[in-house]
Amino acid sequence: MALLQTVDLKRYFGETRAVDNVNLSIEEGEFVSLVGPNGAGKTSLINVISARLTPESGKIIIKGEDITRLSVTQRVRAGIARSFQLVNVFDDLTTFDNVALAIFSREGKTAHLGTLAHLDHAVANEADAVLKQFGLAAKRGDNARDLSQGERKLLDVALAYALKPKLLFLDEPTSGVSTRDKGQIMDTIASVVRGEGITAVIVEHDMDVVFKYSDRIVVMAQGAILAQGTPDEIRKNEQVAMVLLGSSGPDAFTRKD
Repeated sequence: MALLQTVDLKRYFGETRAVDNVNLSIEEGEFVSLVGPNGAGKTSLINVISARLTPESGKIIIKGEDITRLSVTQRVRAGIARSFQLVNVFDDLTTFDNVALAIFSREGKTAHLGTLAHLDHAVANEADAVLKQFGLAAKRGDNARDLSQGERKLLDVALAYALKPKLLFLDEPTSGVSTRDKGQIMDTIASVVRGEGITAVIVEHDMDVVFKYSDRIVVMAQGAILAQGTPDEIRKNEQVAMVLLGSSGPDAFTRKD
């Protein structure tokens, strides 16, 4: 049984078919990249699955359970978490308190940051462990606003990870960072999610990142799934190359203009 299935999922904005009859299946433990040109519907699809948008029609199924009408909170409890293209952290809190707050939220506890987080040893220990996993232990006491862009990206992913999801959506985790930092960010993310057996779906424009880290690639165009397959299969797909790059041929994805 697939971890996630969408069945004939649709979401329109007027005449724009942002999500157009999408049937998607994600298996447990997969690292899947969702790619496509701007406006292809990638983020809209994630927003529908994570309950930020309501579908026009269709179903969303997690482990055989229909969650289409569940709220954001209920879907988090069902095992769905996400990070955002625009980092969604609390700038005036420390990295430690950001992660502690995510853990308190997951546990349904009332958190009075600055006191309870530091008195609750289980939460404190878990928060420190998460920071260590994401390479942020040295930034424990720094306010989130003082982190570098790459560190902020990692913190955003760490907050989603702290919810203990079965399925983690990552919306452009390397956008706005240097080429050098992209590799470090993705190495860290891949190490954590693969090490913990978390299923991950990443929206990404950098095809070098996509080809390196993906088990499978799903290509969207005009709200629909155009193609899907292994990195080698997608690299050889001339229709995909034309849609993503505007050119095709056997070396389209390695050609440097």
